[in-house]
Amino acid sequence: MNLEIERKFLVNTDLWKPIDEGTYYKQGYISASVESVIRVRIAGQKAFLGIKSLIANFTRCEFEYEIPDKDAELLLELFCKKPHIEKHRHRETHNGKLWEIDVFHAENDGLIVAEIELESEREDIVLPEFVTDEVSTDQRYFNFSLHKNPFKQWGGNSI
Repeated sequence: MNLEIERKFLVNTDLWKPIDEGTYYKQGYISASVESVIRVRIAGQKAFLGIKSLIANFTRCEFEYEIPDKDAELLLELFCKKPHIEKHRHRETHNGKLWEIDVFHAENDGLIVAEIELESEREDIVLPEFVTDEVSTDQRYFNFSLHKNPFKQWGGNSI
């Protein structure tokens, strides 16, 4: 079984600026709930079908398979409800750990989230100076939730 143990944090844009152009992502959901998702994703020049299921707080069972670009485009158009998630993902190493910083666009413009994958839920991490509040268990920040309730619609509840 493939496990993804991931924690998410908001980003202070006064302390973080992209060091490169990042990779453009477009993704949609064939099925999405807190318990499980079936996702179609185009990441740069590659496309993937992903399946995730919640196991514990920050842990999900994850399967991801590369698929042809044209299949992904059709799946996004025919099977995934809109709006799709659009973002640029930046990868940076801090304190020996890889951080993925997602800068969202379109309906989620203004939201920036940093993620780190861990070996266990109890693993100690040193936070980079640019991260602020942890949102790992706040469902509003899950990508599938952002497609159902985009950041721009949060109104007074924004960051």
